[in-house]
Parts: sequence; structure tokens; C-alpha cells
Amino acid sequence: MIETGELVLLVSPKGKRYLRRLDPSQPLHTNDGRLSMEDVAGAGFGGVARTHMGRPYRIHHPTLYDLCKHVKRQTQIIYPKEIGYILMRLSIGPGKTVIEAGSGSGSLTMALAWSVGPTGKVYTFERREEFSKLAARNLAWAGLDDGRAETRVADISEGFDCPLADALFLDVRTPWDYLEQAAAAVKPGAPFGFLLPTTNQVSRLLEGLEQGPFADVECLEILLRRYKPVPDRFRPEDRMVAHTGFLVFARHAPAAEAKVEAAESEPAAEAEASAEPDVEAPETPGAAHEEIGGQPDRSE
Repeated sequence: MIETGELVLLVSPKGKRYLRRLDPSQPLHTNDGRLSMEDVAGAGFGGVARTHMGRPYRIHHPTLYDLCKHVKRQTQIIYPKEIGYILMRLSIGPGKTVIEAGSGSGSLTMALAWSVGPTGKVYTFERREEFSKLAARNLAWAGLDDGRAETRVADISEGFDCPLADALFLDVRTPWDYLEQAAAAVKPGAPFGFLLPTTNQVSRLLEGLEQGPFADVECLEILLRRYKPVPDRFRPEDRMVAHTGFLVFARHAPAAEAKVEAAESEPAAEAEASAEPDVEAPETPGAAHEEIGGQPDRSE
């Protein structure tokens, strides 16, 4: 028996999917006829309920994939094909603390909150209040408003006022402007992720990563090609989900910043050395070669 208020996924004979919150007083009207939600509740998860026209609808618990695909959206969402890789690449799991900037409609926020569990914490930052409220509503719709995710309306140029995170993801237009704030918001060695739609943005980001405490940089895109599950004519579907964005990943590496600072100081040191007054030349040719080149000239 399914309780009133639970989310249910209803799948038609042709595979069309309906995600609804169970309300016995609100039947589902489809091209296959009217489906009684009382019948759905009685059939239970894994069961079948029929419309008034006799068409069978399968009843399932919605998966995380279903939730992310069915969020109410006012912005472009991050697709499941990217979300799965993001979760693994950032090592998101129970008890982790994660920072996200660019909440949008909240599809990734939802996946992060699902993955960290009730013992973890997601801090999601959004500059526009209407998007932040939408993300919060989607979290509540998915049943993930139990304190594991906190939405904030803030300008991240002022930094992230929250505990040091195990991972951080930026989905903003100019992430290179916030690398310093991002590096200060995570634990040493923490992974970073970025999503960008165009190649010129990726190039700007890579330039920024080279100048900061970052290492292990990876760039990629994920393409998804489905096949028709028909044994007699198994072939690709006519359409595919191709480019939806570039993913960039890196690690927080304070040692990398030290190397950059050292490299930047070398030209200054060389210029300072070249400005020194000439010193008296050594008396012997061998000594002169040792002073200038570091090794004597063995041809003599």
C-alpha cells in the first residue's frame, strides 16, 4: 500500500513516464484513459494499475535519475549523464560536505543531497533569488529538505561562509574569477569540478588553474547514445543527447601554488643578478669557466 503524499513513477504501455505525488482524490488523465490513484495506492510499488480503458500502468519508486529529469526547471539543468561522472569524480558519498555554486533549477543539488545522505551537508549558492527558491522547492518536492542541503542567495566573490568542504563544484559563467575563493573553501587535496558550455570559457579557466593551487586537471565531455531495445532490429535511436557542456576537474594542491610563485620569482632574480656590477675576472681560465658556466672547459 502506497501512502498519500509519496512520489510514484507511472509507466504507460508505450513507456511514457509520469512522476506524481500520490493523492487519491486526483486521478491521472492520459491518452490511455483515466488512472485512479486509489487503484495505484492499492496495487503498490512493483504492481500494475489499469485505466478506465483497461490499459496497464506499471508502478515504481522513482530513482534519482527520474527525480533529476523531472525537476521543475527555469534554467538549463545538468543532465544525468554528467551528474553520474561528477559524483564519482568528486567522491561524493555519505557524510561528505560539498559546496556548489550556481544552484540553477537544482538537478545537481538534488543528486548531491541524495548522495551525502542525512549525515552530510550540501551548501548551494545562487546569485539570483528566484533560482535559489526554485532549487529549494525542488529539494522539498524530492523529499530532500531534511537539513542535508542549504540554499543560499549570495555573491561568491565575497567567499563561501561555511565549513571547509570535501569537494566543490562551480557552475557559473566565469569560474576563473572565483578560483581564489574556491581554494580557500575546501580541505587540502579536495577535488574541484566545473561545467562550462564553450571552448573559450574552458581555455580561460585552464589559464586560471595554471596560476593557482591546482593540479591533476582533466577536461572532457560526455556523449550519450541510446539503442532501441528491439531484438529483431537492434540499432541506435534516431536522436542522441550529444554535447551539453564541458566538464573540468582539478585537485586542490597548495604545493602547486608554491611552485608557481617560485617560477614567477625566477625572472626577477635573474634581472637582479644581471644588474649587479661586474666583478674582477678569475686569474685562471679554468676558474673563469667554473664561475661562468658551472663546469670547466675540458678542451684545454
